[in-house]
Amino acid sequence: MSDKYVFHAGEATVFAAEGQFTDAMPEILIGRTDGPVGQAFANMMAQTKGHTAMFAIRACNQLVRPATIIVPKVTLKDMANIDLFGGVVQGATADAVVDCLIEGVIPKDIANELCIISLVWIDPRCAKDPNFDKKDMYRTNYEATKLAIRRALNNEPSVDELIANRHKIKHDMDDWS
Repeated sequence: MSDKYVFHAGEATVFAAEGQFTDAMPEILIGRTDGPVGQAFANMMAQTKGHTAMFAIRACNQLVRPATIIVPKVTLKDMANIDLFGGVVQGATADAVVDCLIEGVIPKDIANELCIISLVWIDPRCAKDPNFDKKDMYRTNYEATKLAIRRALNNEPSVDELIANRHKIKHDMDDWS
């Protein structure tokens, strides 16, 4: 395998439908199992209270390839949010990985030599929101995961794009400049 797949990082944000708290913001590492991403992947198998890591599976006995581990970016304090993480978010992530294989974004011939770490956001308000829409949570996580993987493997944004946009684009939460 070439050095091309040693370490790639990507992120994406897909916003929720109006009135939802289901924004998705995965941060992805993808790389070879025998490299630094593989080392980090193995280390993620240790559990941390409130940040339980789990494999992305499409259904029982259907672990995706490349093997993908999802880790929440926010502490999950109740079963309702844990269920969303291990249900909707896990399923959306798994489907996105498989569709990246189908579409050729991830080369099928090296899928078993790669692994993915995905840090995912779950807004703690989701589970208690009476208007919560699981379909929107699935949509945002699916679309954002596919985009983050594509960006990671294409090294996007490029250094030139970052430099060109340095004074044109501000952080979405920017209220300091």
